[in-house]
Amino acid sequence: MAELLKDVYHREFLTTFAAKVQKVVPTFNTVDFVTTILAQPWDELALKQRTRKIAMVLGHYLPQSYSKAIDVLMTIAPECHGFPYLFFPDFVVIYVDVQADWDLSMKALECFTQQSSAEFAIRPFILADPTRAMAQLNRWAQSDHQHVRRLATEGCRPRLPWGQSLPIFKADPTPVLALLEQLRNDPALYVRKSVANNLNDIAKDHPNLVIATAKRWQGQSVETDWIIRHGCRTLLRKSFDTVKGLFSYAVDQPKRPLVQFASLMVRPTTVAIGAKTLLQYNVQLRAEDALFVRIEYAVDYVKANGQTSRKLFKLLDKSVNGAMPLVAQRQLNFKDLTTRKHYPGCHQVTLIVNGQSVAQTALAVTD
Repeated sequence: MAELLKDVYHREFLTTFAAKVQKVVPTFNTVDFVTTILAQPWDELALKQRTRKIAMVLGHYLPQSYSKAIDVLMTIAPECHGFPYLFFPDFVVIYVDVQADWDLSMKALECFTQQSSAEFAIRPFILADPTRAMAQLNRWAQSDHQHVRRLATEGCRPRLPWGQSLPIFKADPTPVLALLEQLRNDPALYVRKSVANNLNDIAKDHPNLVIATAKRWQGQSVETDWIIRHGCRTLLRKSFDTVKGLFSYAVDQPKRPLVQFASLMVRPTTVAIGAKTLLQYNVQLRAEDALFVRIEYAVDYVKANGQTSRKLFKLLDKSVNGAMPLVAQRQLNFKDLTTRKHYPGCHQVTLIVNGQSVAQTALAVTD
């Protein structure tokens, strides 16, 4: 995905952007600016590296005063919408004197995030002065603009993908949870998704704290219940027993097991790396209306050293009529990905219903 996204930074895009700058700064050398950016090794640069290079080169061609350069970017920001303009907040990260330029930088990030996103750029400020930064994020949480409110919660995620880690909030997420309390009923789904993602980050280090928060929020609204469920998704995958009661999943009863019958098979049972096979499952539950069930399958992928690493995949997560058999199939793709490389060997596949393994099979993966 990142390999495709990086291609948004082509010559036409850069030339158009440079023309916008030149309207504000007539002396801005558009030709040299674009040529310098596209100089090799541009073709080899990944997405984030390209974003960083544009921001760095921009700093050489804009006024050398940080405040004057920021004024230029804020002037043209309303014309610069979307993901490609992440180099605006990145400019702040590169050229800011955190303490001396704090207030101006907060104003700039609030402006830039409304057109793109400043979730990565706020993190150096949090690391430099957590108390001051969280005070700012709490003010942003009260903004009338949903992109600014989202910056408040997304910016302090302890484990934001592609972003700097925030060890202080991994250790103690209390200030983050206090901020999330303000946004748990936010009218914008865009913001509520960020609240849920932040909860999911916290759950990886403090599961009991997230469970306690979920119990406190539960039942307040449909929107908040969605946040809780989405925020507990890692716990549902990796620690199902700790949260199954929170979501009223069906359980075994005395002399009445939840799963009456289960089967799992793959066809073919031998698959080459790069090819696909078909997984088929059949689950019969006890004959009872409205059974809330989560069905997953786990693949124990063989690693380069011969050991295995388990990956869970959700098949179903809803209320069902237990009198109806649950029969379905799913393709298993063994094409190498940027996030997972496949190796030959025996791969175990396990069917899991409400946290319990109910059937298992195996397949051979070959070169």
